[in-house]
Amino acid sequence: MIKKLLLLGSGELGKEFAIAAQRLGQYIIAVDSYENAPAMQVADAFEVINMLDGAALDHIVAKHQPDFIVPEIEAIRTERFYDYEAQGITVVPSAKAANYTMNRKAIRDLAAKTLGIKTAAYQYATSAEELTKAVAEVGMPCVVKPLMSSSGKGQSTIKNTEDILKAWNYAVEGSRGDVVEVIVEAFVTFESEITLLTVTQHQLPTLFCSPIGHRQERGDYQESWQPAHITKAQLTEAQDMAQKVTQALGGAGLFGVEFFLTKEGVVFSELSPRPHDTGMVTLAGTQNYNEFELHLRAILGLPIKEITLERAGASAVILATANSDSPNYAGFEKIAAEPQSDFRIFGKPTARPYRRMGVVLTYGSPDAAVEQLVDRAKELKSHITVIN
Repeated sequence: MIKKLLLLGSGELGKEFAIAAQRLGQYIIAVDSYENAPAMQVADAFEVINMLDGAALDHIVAKHQPDFIVPEIEAIRTERFYDYEAQGITVVPSAKAANYTMNRKAIRDLAAKTLGIKTAAYQYATSAEELTKAVAEVGMPCVVKPLMSSSGKGQSTIKNTEDILKAWNYAVEGSRGDVVEVIVEAFVTFESEITLLTVTQHQLPTLFCSPIGHRQERGDYQESWQPAHITKAQLTEAQDMAQKVTQALGGAGLFGVEFFLTKEGVVFSELSPRPHDTGMVTLAGTQNYNEFELHLRAILGLPIKEITLERAGASAVILATANSDSPNYAGFEKIAAEPQSDFRIFGKPTARPYRRMGVVLTYGSPDAAVEQLVDRAKELKSHITVIN
């Protein structure tokens, strides 16, 4: 039962996954590009490498001989995963899923062209000149994103021609990996956004968590809440899309599938083959298993009979406001004194403006008004200060 898991990416999501794995007695090797990353603080072993260096990646795989390779970030030499699968190592959820979803071009073309799933109109560009042509085809306003990035880095909205060059430079700056290319998407007029956490299992039915609503700024989530407001028809449509795309990618694990809810129906946005940042709300005990526990159980092949909504909840992100090599915190007493509230500090060794450093959690009964829970999470968050 005890397996060795090589965790590629050791941020806050990796840390919560490592904690879930430790609780079930698994052995975790946490990998990232810097020392003392959050997941390293709770892992059995760690490695510091550039995961875009294929030789370095090969070295640690050969050194540790893991049973599972669990990617948690985008900046990885994912084409090496096919060789690891051939060696008998399980890549989570699969080498195909990791390769497709680490690159917005592959996953978008799979969804729109291969599976016929409804997406925003889109084009690609590899230079500022190509971006200008793509914007002319897609129309303004439009959204520009690097093909490889995380947490909204490099994402911006073009509203006029003066924004094009700025958007290109910002996308290149925020891009991860060695792919210098962007996707240009037509702006979708949506009523709300949701994340549908989708759990695929080996020879068992695909399961869905209750939809999670979220709000973004600078392309990064600020608050999330569960359950999200959604009609039965919209939920059925989203679940059908999520099942199609996850089946096409293969493997077992938890996927974070993002959708826009519009007056014309549900529109597929993005997909992550791992726990999703908006799913941090599940740490508030909203489900019988949080998203990290679900990911782990699916990976290990432990049968998941059902996912139940236990209570409503909300999360609000704690952001740094300045650079620091030794961040500290003040203001926890206010949250600790409040009922049905909690918080997590990620333990990142450095801070910079807008970096996620922690999260505030609030919760109530299953039928509690999520709007009030979100407001309370935001109010409590305002009492925490990240000290330089």
